[in-house]
Amino acid sequence: MVSRFFTSLALGAALIVSPALAQDKDAAAAAPKPLNYAINADQSVDRENILLLDLSNGGRVSIRLVPEWAPAHVERVKKLAREGFYNGVIFHRVIDGFMAQTGDPTGTGQGGSQLPDLNAEFNTVPHVRGTVSMARTNEPNTANSQFFIVFYPRFALDNKYTNFGRVISGMDNVDAIVRGEPPANPTKIVQASIAADNKPAPAMAAPDSKPAFTADMLSNSRSN
Repeated sequence: MVSRFFTSLALGAALIVSPALAQDKDAAAAAPKPLNYAINADQSVDRENILLLDLSNGGRVSIRLVPEWAPAHVERVKKLAREGFYNGVIFHRVIDGFMAQTGDPTGTGQGGSQLPDLNAEFNTVPHVRGTVSMARTNEPNTANSQFFIVFYPRFALDNKYTNFGRVISGMDNVDAIVRGEPPANPTKIVQASIAADNKPAPAMAAPDSKPAFTADMLSNSRSN
Protein backbone atom coordinates (compact mmCIF):
# COMPACT_ATOMS: atom_id res chain seq x y z
CA MET A 1 0.00 0.00 0.00
CA VAL A 2 1.39 3.39 -0.99
CA SER A 3 1.22 5.96 1.81
CA ARG A 4 0.29 9.49 0.98
CA PHE A 5 2.61 12.17 2.32
CA PHE A 6 1.83 15.78 3.03
CA THR A 7 4.74 18.18 3.56
CA SER A 8 4.41 21.04 5.96
CA LEU A 9 6.92 23.76 5.13
CA ALA A 10 6.18 25.61 8.34
CA LEU A 11 7.00 22.64 10.56
CA GLY A 12 9.45 20.94 8.21
CA ALA A 13 7.88 17.56 8.99
CA ALA A 14 6.08 14.92 6.94
CA LEU A 15 2.72 13.54 8.10
CA ILE A 16 1.87 9.94 7.15
CA VAL A 17 -1.67 8.59 7.00
CA SER A 18 -2.06 6.22 9.91
CA PRO A 19 -2.49 2.50 9.07
CA ALA A 20 -5.93 2.46 10.74
CA LEU A 21 -7.15 5.38 8.61
CA ALA A 22 -5.74 3.83 5.46
CA GLN A 23 -7.51 0.55 6.25
CA ASP A 24 -10.80 2.40 6.73
CA LYS A 25 -10.42 4.01 3.32
CA ASP A 26 -9.59 0.67 1.72
CA ALA A 27 -12.65 -0.90 3.31
CA ALA A 28 -14.86 1.95 2.07
CA ALA A 29 -13.47 1.55 -1.44
CA ALA A 30 -14.10 -2.21 -1.36
CA ALA A 31 -17.66 -1.91 0.00
CA PRO A 32 -20.26 -2.89 -2.61
CA LYS A 33 -22.39 -0.17 -4.12
CA PRO A 34 -25.81 -0.04 -2.42
CA LEU A 35 -28.47 -1.64 -4.59
CA ASN A 36 -31.52 0.29 -5.72
CA TYR A 37 -34.55 -1.68 -4.58
CA ALA A 38 -37.04 0.48 -6.49
CA ILE A 39 -38.83 -1.08 -9.45
CA ASN A 40 -40.09 0.79 -12.52
CA ALA A 41 -43.56 -0.57 -13.27
CA ASP A 42 -43.90 1.36 -16.54
CA GLN A 43 -44.00 -1.34 -19.19
CA SER A 44 -43.06 1.09 -21.95
CA VAL A 45 -39.62 1.58 -20.34
CA ASP A 46 -36.64 -0.78 -20.87
CA ARG A 47 -38.71 -3.50 -22.52
CA GLU A 48 -35.52 -5.50 -23.05
CA ASN A 49 -35.73 -6.31 -19.34
CA ILE A 50 -39.38 -7.29 -19.04
CA LEU A 51 -40.23 -10.99 -19.02
CA LEU A 52 -43.79 -11.84 -20.08
CA LEU A 53 -45.40 -15.10 -18.96
CA ASP A 54 -48.65 -16.09 -20.67
CA LEU A 55 -50.24 -18.68 -18.40
CA SER A 56 -52.70 -21.47 -19.07
CA ASN A 57 -55.13 -19.84 -16.62
CA GLY A 58 -55.63 -17.17 -19.29
CA GLY A 59 -53.57 -14.46 -17.60
CA ARG A 60 -50.37 -12.64 -18.43
CA VAL A 61 -47.65 -11.83 -15.88
CA SER A 62 -45.12 -9.06 -16.50
CA ILE A 63 -41.84 -9.28 -14.62
CA ARG A 64 -39.26 -6.51 -14.39
CA LEU A 65 -35.81 -8.09 -14.67
CA VAL A 66 -33.06 -6.16 -12.87
CA PRO A 67 -29.52 -6.77 -14.21
CA GLU A 68 -28.12 -4.54 -11.45
CA TRP A 69 -29.17 -7.18 -8.92
CA ALA A 70 -28.03 -10.33 -10.72
CA PRO A 71 -26.68 -9.81 -14.26
CA ALA A 72 -25.83 -13.45 -15.04
CA HIS A 73 -29.21 -14.73 -13.84
CA VAL A 74 -31.10 -12.12 -15.84
CA GLU A 75 -29.16 -13.03 -18.98
CA ARG A 76 -29.84 -16.75 -18.40
CA VAL A 77 -33.59 -16.30 -18.05
CA LYS A 78 -33.74 -14.01 -21.10
CA LYS A 79 -31.75 -16.49 -23.19
CA LEU A 80 -33.96 -19.43 -22.20
CA ALA A 81 -37.15 -17.44 -22.78
CA ARG A 82 -36.01 -16.44 -26.26
CA GLU A 83 -35.17 -20.06 -27.07
CA GLY A 84 -38.69 -21.16 -26.08
CA PHE A 85 -37.34 -23.26 -23.20
CA TYR A 86 -40.09 -22.26 -20.77
CA ASN A 87 -43.00 -22.77 -23.18
CA GLY A 88 -45.25 -25.54 -21.90
CA VAL A 89 -43.44 -25.88 -18.58
CA ILE A 90 -45.66 -26.33 -15.51
CA PHE A 91 -45.59 -24.74 -12.07
CA HIS A 92 -44.57 -27.94 -10.33
CA ARG A 93 -44.30 -26.71 -6.73
CA VAL A 94 -46.86 -24.21 -5.53
CA ILE A 95 -47.21 -23.65 -1.79
CA ASP A 96 -50.07 -21.51 -0.58
CA GLY A 97 -48.84 -18.47 1.31
CA PHE A 98 -45.29 -18.99 0.09
CA MET A 99 -44.40 -19.25 -3.60
CA ALA A 100 -44.97 -20.79 -7.06
CA GLN A 101 -41.99 -22.55 -8.66
CA THR A 102 -41.45 -23.37 -12.34
CA GLY A 103 -38.72 -23.71 -14.94
CA ASP A 104 -38.20 -27.49 -14.92
CA PRO A 105 -39.09 -29.14 -18.26
CA THR A 106 -39.44 -32.52 -16.52
CA GLY A 107 -42.02 -31.15 -14.09
CA THR A 108 -40.36 -33.01 -11.22
CA GLY A 109 -38.23 -30.28 -9.67
CA GLN A 110 -35.09 -32.22 -10.57
CA GLY A 111 -34.51 -30.94 -14.11
CA GLY A 112 -33.02 -27.92 -15.81
CA SER A 113 -31.49 -26.70 -19.05
CA GLN A 114 -28.40 -28.03 -20.82
CA LEU A 115 -26.53 -24.87 -19.88
CA PRO A 116 -24.04 -24.93 -16.99
CA ASP A 117 -25.19 -24.00 -13.51
CA LEU A 118 -24.77 -20.39 -12.47
CA ASN A 119 -22.58 -18.96 -9.75
CA ALA A 120 -24.71 -17.45 -7.00
CA GLU A 121 -25.42 -13.73 -7.15
CA PHE A 122 -27.00 -13.43 -3.72
CA ASN A 123 -28.00 -9.89 -2.81
CA THR A 124 -29.72 -7.86 -0.13
CA VAL A 125 -32.88 -7.16 -2.15
CA PRO A 126 -35.79 -8.30 0.05
CA HIS A 127 -38.06 -11.15 -0.98
CA VAL A 128 -41.39 -9.30 -0.96
CA ARG A 129 -44.70 -10.14 -2.60
CA GLY A 130 -44.07 -10.52 -6.33
CA THR A 131 -40.34 -11.18 -6.01
CA VAL A 132 -38.90 -13.47 -8.69
CA SER A 133 -35.93 -15.46 -7.45
CA MET A 134 -33.84 -18.39 -8.67
CA ALA A 135 -34.30 -21.87 -7.26
CA ARG A 136 -31.28 -24.02 -6.39
CA THR A 137 -30.22 -27.10 -4.43
CA ASN A 138 -28.56 -26.93 -1.01
CA GLU A 139 -25.36 -25.92 -2.80
CA PRO A 140 -25.18 -22.18 -3.59
CA ASN A 141 -23.85 -22.40 -7.16
CA THR A 142 -26.55 -24.68 -8.60
CA ALA A 143 -29.18 -22.32 -10.04
CA ASN A 144 -29.90 -23.17 -13.66
CA SER A 145 -33.37 -22.57 -15.10
CA GLN A 146 -35.88 -22.92 -12.26
CA PHE A 147 -37.30 -19.84 -10.58
CA PHE A 148 -40.09 -19.00 -8.17
CA ILE A 149 -42.51 -16.13 -7.59
CA VAL A 150 -43.22 -15.15 -3.97
CA PHE A 151 -46.83 -14.79 -2.79
CA TYR A 152 -46.00 -13.12 0.54
CA PRO A 153 -42.79 -11.61 1.99
CA ARG A 154 -40.14 -14.15 3.03
CA PHE A 155 -37.15 -12.19 4.28
CA ALA A 156 -35.43 -15.38 5.46
CA LEU A 157 -34.59 -16.00 1.78
CA ASP A 158 -32.63 -12.76 1.43
CA ASN A 159 -28.94 -13.27 0.65
CA LYS A 160 -29.59 -17.02 0.30
CA TYR A 161 -31.39 -17.11 -3.06
CA THR A 162 -30.68 -14.90 -6.06
CA ASN A 163 -33.41 -12.28 -6.34
CA PHE A 164 -33.42 -11.04 -9.95
CA GLY A 165 -36.78 -9.39 -10.60
CA ARG A 166 -40.30 -8.54 -9.51
CA VAL A 167 -43.81 -8.82 -10.90
CA ILE A 168 -45.03 -5.44 -12.16
CA SER A 169 -48.35 -6.57 -13.63
CA GLY A 170 -50.59 -9.62 -13.37
CA MET A 171 -49.95 -10.62 -9.78
CA ASP A 172 -53.59 -11.69 -9.62
CA ASN A 173 -52.75 -14.27 -12.29
CA VAL A 174 -49.89 -15.52 -10.11
CA ASP A 175 -52.32 -15.82 -7.20
CA ALA A 176 -54.53 -18.00 -9.43
CA ILE A 177 -51.78 -20.59 -10.10
CA VAL A 178 -53.00 -24.01 -8.97
CA ARG A 179 -51.47 -25.18 -5.67
CA GLY A 180 -49.78 -28.52 -5.10
CA GLU A 181 -46.43 -30.37 -5.07
CA PRO A 182 -47.09 -31.11 -7.88
CA PRO A 183 -50.64 -29.91 -8.52
CA ALA A 184 -53.12 -32.44 -9.91
CA ASN A 185 -53.97 -30.04 -12.74
CA PRO A 186 -50.95 -27.73 -12.90
CA THR A 187 -50.87 -24.26 -14.39
CA LYS A 188 -48.50 -23.98 -17.35
CA ILE A 189 -46.41 -21.27 -18.94
CA VAL A 190 -47.90 -21.30 -22.43
CA GLN A 191 -45.38 -18.76 -23.66
CA ALA A 192 -42.47 -16.88 -22.11
CA SER A 193 -41.10 -13.93 -24.06
CA ILE A 194 -39.19 -10.68 -23.72
CA ALA A 195 -41.33 -7.57 -24.19
CA ALA A 196 -38.84 -5.96 -26.58
CA ASP A 197 -39.43 -8.84 -29.04
CA ASN A 198 -43.12 -7.91 -29.34
CA LYS A 199 -44.33 -11.49 -29.60
CA PRO A 200 -48.13 -11.62 -29.65
CA ALA A 201 -49.87 -13.38 -26.82
CA PRO A 202 -50.80 -16.95 -27.80
CA ALA A 203 -54.39 -17.79 -28.59
CA MET A 204 -55.73 -19.77 -25.68
CA ALA A 205 -59.00 -21.38 -24.78
CA ALA A 206 -60.87 -19.83 -21.90
CA PRO A 207 -59.86 -21.28 -18.54
CA ASP A 208 -61.92 -24.15 -17.27
CA SER A 209 -65.03 -23.11 -15.37
CA LYS A 210 -67.72 -24.98 -13.53
CA PRO A 211 -70.77 -25.85 -15.68
CA ALA A 212 -73.92 -23.91 -15.07
CA PHE A 213 -76.39 -25.59 -12.73
CA THR A 214 -79.36 -27.13 -14.56
CA ALA A 215 -82.50 -29.03 -13.61
CA ASP A 216 -81.05 -32.15 -15.26
CA MET A 217 -78.17 -32.09 -12.81
CA LEU A 218 -80.63 -32.00 -9.95
CA SER A 219 -82.63 -34.96 -11.27
CA ASN A 220 -79.45 -36.97 -11.89
CA SER A 221 -77.82 -36.20 -8.57
CA ARG A 222 -77.27 -38.88 -5.98
CA SER A 223 -77.98 -37.66 -2.49
CA ASN A 224 -78.09 -39.67 0.70
